[in-house]
Amino acid sequence: MDAIDRKLLAIMAEDASIAYRDLGERLGLSAPSVYERVKKLKKEGAIRRTTIEIDGEAIGCPLLAFVHVTTEGWGKTPEMLAMGEDPRVEELHSVAGDSCMILKVRCEGTGALEQLLKRVYDIPGVRGTRSYIALNTFLERGPRTELIAQNSDKANP
Repeated sequence: MDAIDRKLLAIMAEDASIAYRDLGERLGLSAPSVYERVKKLKKEGAIRRTTIEIDGEAIGCPLLAFVHVTTEGWGKTPEMLAMGEDPRVEELHSVAGDSCMILKVRCEGTGALEQLLKRVYDIPGVRGTRSYIALNTFLERGPRTELIAQNSDKANP
């Protein structure tokens, strides 16, 4: 991955719908060159998918919560991983620390969160949960290309 790839990823992270022609103008490349780079980045797994960001409140799901799950053993069971099929679950992480799993969930309200927690408690081996409800979100983003550049510089002094 070179500096142009990193800049391409940074632009697409802000607006994934930008046309290859416009990307090319910003990068000093032709549209076909940009297309080939995007295709390569997808094949290598740097671009996993192209998506949109939806406002939870606008679609009637204003409650954002982080649910820490404590389990017997590792916690990464097929039943726990199946929680990812629930549309209210935005993220599912296996973690180190005093919890085994963390779920990022978005619900219509506290009743929907309670239903989701019941489903979590029905999973064999779950011993407890702690839920943290977000009051406001000030920053939400994925990996930054600046980190890629920093790590590349450290690997190639």
